[in-house]
Amino acid sequence: MSDPARVLLQRLFEAAVAAADPMVCLGPHLPLPPAGRTLVLGAGKAAASMARAVEQNWPAAMEGLVVTRYGHGVPTSHIEVVQAAHPVPDATGEAAAGRILAMAGKLGSDDLLLVLISGGGSSLLSLPSPGLSLADKQAVNQALLRSGAPIDQMNVVRKHLSAIKGGWLAAAAAPAQVVSLLISDVPGDDPAIIASGPTVADPSTFAEARDILARYRIEPPRAVARHLAAAEQETPKPGDRLFERCRTILIATPGGSIAAAAEMATAAGYQVELLGDDLEGEARELGAEHGRLALLRQSSGGRLALLSGGETTVTVRGNGRGGRNVEYLAGLALALGGRPGISALAGDTDGIDGTEDNAGAFVLPDTLRRAATVGIDPGTLLANNDAHDLFSALDDLLICGPTLTNVNDFRAILIDPV
Repeated sequence: MSDPARVLLQRLFEAAVAAADPMVCLGPHLPLPPAGRTLVLGAGKAAASMARAVEQNWPAAMEGLVVTRYGHGVPTSHIEVVQAAHPVPDATGEAAAGRILAMAGKLGSDDLLLVLISGGGSSLLSLPSPGLSLADKQAVNQALLRSGAPIDQMNVVRKHLSAIKGGWLAAAAAPAQVVSLLISDVPGDDPAIIASGPTVADPSTFAEARDILARYRIEPPRAVARHLAAAEQETPKPGDRLFERCRTILIATPGGSIAAAAEMATAAGYQVELLGDDLEGEARELGAEHGRLALLRQSSGGRLALLSGGETTVTVRGNGRGGRNVEYLAGLALALGGRPGISALAGDTDGIDGTEDNAGAFVLPDTLRRAATVGIDPGTLLANNDAHDLFSALDDLLICGPTLTNVNDFRAILIDPV
């Protein structure tokens, strides 16, 4: 028989994902059709499902192109879907981004550009600035992913190496009307950070991008260093007139998904404590912090659900199979020390934790005991960034496949009295 806490945890995760389903949340935000053409462009892990939702709700003619991660495509009738690599960009994504920029540049003042943006768009919409190569961007991207830099800082660098992000897509589309529909996967829901803001003003600078690389001791390729030092053409800034006909709408957020899960937890008899939808920091350290908090809350008695979201980081020092959600859970399990009555789940709402096939995993009261039974030392695996294999050996991975949406990580800790 399935553990009741594990069953409820999975239901909470599914409720969080369902709240961000484009088929549910996109239609009400569509603008009126224009006098001229409607062009639909987009990028991100949810781009294909968003395109399908547009097709099923749009009352007029349309055409377009979106790029999504491999395995995240869905059938569409009028909007072409290209699948490319994530989190490190590839030539397919580069070619699609070039086509997207060229298509936007052919619009007139009577036309509408409908832009569909979701998490993952920074890697998928990869068009290097003049003088840079795809290999240059791949090298910087890989270094950033391993550095432990938070997503907002990573995207400052990405915008200043791009010909399409940081507002350049909106610049290409002017003077057309531009309406961007966003599914947020970043702490704080800042449109300038989501997919590196291809249609919104960019307040960051080349100097900030250089400082970030220096802070994380990243030595970029020579062409990148020269490009950032020259700083020849800054990204479009707030107040620029090219954004006068641009409108940005958030159609799904981490906070909305956590609220849906909270409603379900309350119905199941748990008091809910929201820890925030924008938590950042080293994954294993946040897990340990939440473990200590859960032990403290359990001493007060009663049934409690601790819910949180956000995007942690992993500083890669080992060579194991990881993912930020399993790292968080390994840190949590070690802090809990096998305490009865406390179970947890952490998972990426896009269905993929890092580069593996799982969304995340579960921690149960007997996780450490079962690990010892099969001869596994969780601390050793965590030190090697190998938390995936810990939960795989225990058959505690959360595997759901691509969800076709993305509102970042969802975490739930269920606390019952001992």
